[in-house]
Amino acid sequence: MRVKQPQSMKPETAAKKLGILLDAAPEEFRDGVVTREELNALQSDPPEWLQVLRREGPHPRSVVAAKLGISNSGLARGGVTDPLTTAEIKALLAAPPQWLVQERATQAAVRAEKIRIAERDAERASRRSDAGGGGGGGGV
Repeated sequence: MRVKQPQSMKPETAAKKLGILLDAAPEEFRDGVVTREELNALQSDPPEWLQVLRREGPHPRSVVAAKLGISNSGLARGGVTDPLTTAEIKALLAAPPQWLVQERATQAAVRAEKIRIAERDAERASRRSDAGGGGGGGGV
C-alpha cells in the first residue's frame, strides 16, 4: 500500500496564492516547501509577519495593480517596475499622476465594454431560447 504524500508547492507559488511578495517574506518561508495544509493554515490564521506584509507591503505587481484599479499592463505603461508599499499606493491615489488617471479611465472603459458584451450575449441567448425550435433544419 502506498502512503499518500501531502501536496506541496514551491515558496513562489505559495506567495502568489497568499498575495505577497516572496522577497519580503521571512527566510524560513522563502527557503522551505509549503504543503497544502500549511497554506490553508496561513490563509485561515495568518501569522503576524503575513498580516504585516498584506497590510503594509511591499506588494507584488498584481496586488499593486488591483489596489490602483488598473491592469498589470497599465503599471508597465506607467513605468512602475518595482513593488510598492501600501503608503506609496495611497500617495499615488491621493495625488494621481496623469498616467494613472489615464489607465484608470482605460480600465473603466474595458469593464464597461465587458458588461455591454455580456448583456448583449445574454439577450441573444434569451432570444434563441424564446424562438424555440429543435436547433436543426426544417425537416423534410
